[in-house]
Amino acid sequence: MELLQQITDGVIAGKAKIVKELMAQGLEQGIGASDLLDALIKGMSFIGEKFKNNEVYVPEVLITARAMNQGMELLKPELARQGVKAAGTVVIGTVKGDLHDIGKNLVRMMLEGRGLTVIDLGVDVSADTFVEEAINNNADIICCSALLTTTMDEMRSVVEAATAKGIRDKVKIMIGGAPITQNFCDSIGADAYTSDAASAADAAFAFVG
Repeated sequence: MELLQQITDGVIAGKAKIVKELMAQGLEQGIGASDLLDALIKGMSFIGEKFKNNEVYVPEVLITARAMNQGMELLKPELARQGVKAAGTVVIGTVKGDLHDIGKNLVRMMLEGRGLTVIDLGVDVSADTFVEEAINNNADIICCSALLTTTMDEMRSVVEAATAKGIRDKVKIMIGGAPITQNFCDSIGADAYTSDAASAADAAFAFVG
């Protein structure tokens, strides 16, 4: 349908106002909420791939995410009314002692761009808080970010806390950030490490899909 393609194109171009107007038209015309959601996700996914391949950069991602969020604000009530469920739920935050959030925010945008519900806990998040919020929100995934080598071991604490609370077999733990490596991921028993935000969204979607 032409309108759905226009929504996708609008997201890719970062035209927030146009996306909002097109979403309103779609709802008025009775287009299904899941179809409208797919049109938004396609646009964000396209930019996500470009970002992963270094063909676009952070400013473009931010503009695209803003356009998608404008569309989502209109769509959320209709999604709830039609009983359209998110692909999964992710709890995300920067670990205790670390106040960096740019990478975490990019991952959050990419996750939302894949149709996942994201609970953003912010920065300086303790292991117990990650786990408590995962339980409270019935989350499928915990995503931990760290930029400092001095805080990355907090990710081990998250894995241990999840094990202690008995949710380790139900919740996947993903980690990322500048000092993180696959070897570190393996050493602490986390489920996935990715080097960029778009790959993180791909991995998360694969877990819930």
